[in-house]
Amino acid sequence: MKALAIALALVVQAGPELPPEEEARAQDLMREVRCMVCAGESILDSNATMASDMRRFVRERVGEGMDDAEVRGALVARFGHEVLMRPPVDARTAPLWLAPLILLGLGGALLIAAMRKRS
Repeated sequence: MKALAIALALVVQAGPELPPEEEARAQDLMREVRCMVCAGESILDSNATMASDMRRFVRERVGEGMDDAEVRGALVARFGHEVLMRPPVDARTAPLWLAPLILLGLGGALLIAAMRKRS
């Protein structure tokens, strides 16, 4: 009886069962979505509870017949552009794209300054 309860809980937690082609599409989308709890991990790879909820959200939307852009749009509306592993480049997401370049430039400048002091 305990095994049945566990199996039922896993099915409920996983979300709706999708046909194989829709499940593959849902998993492709899950690879593109960042877990909001884990650092740099997709919701497909994460074991966090929030990632599980997000996977269920994606499966439900795919099951409802939404296309990929609509599912991404629903996630962005709910969590912001940071939820995408590759957010689009626009005025609102420019800091996400520019911050690594600025930090890399600052690190290079500090390295050059330290090397000049040494010589």
